[in-house]
Amino acid sequence: MVHTSSRTTIVFIVVALVCALDPAFSVEEAEAKSLWDTCLLKISPKCALDIIGVVFENLTITDACCHDLVQEGKMCHDTLIKYIAEKPHLVAHETEYLTKSDALWTHCVSISQTA
Repeated sequence: MVHTSSRTTIVFIVVALVCALDPAFSVEEAEAKSLWDTCLLKISPKCALDIIGVVFENLTITDACCHDLVQEGKMCHDTLIKYIAEKPHLVAHETEYLTKSDALWTHCVSISQTA
């Protein structure tokens, strides 16, 4: 239980840093807590940032993060990416981000199946 709580705290810190750097990522605390509590328990804060970086900034992802993403589940991945992509600053490119999100998911599933 303590491990899960500390992980959630770390994810909140990462999200706060992202929000501080780009207000477009700001989310209401209760809504964010619900998303993090149900979806981001199986993934490290670094991997969460890497996933966001792949979709929104054309960065790369490690095989280990792909395994974490697949373990997290497609519904949680889709929910997180769609939630961020709908922010006013990003909504003009939402279709592009959702396509990149689907490509990332497919890539990560193929990586996870070969390991």
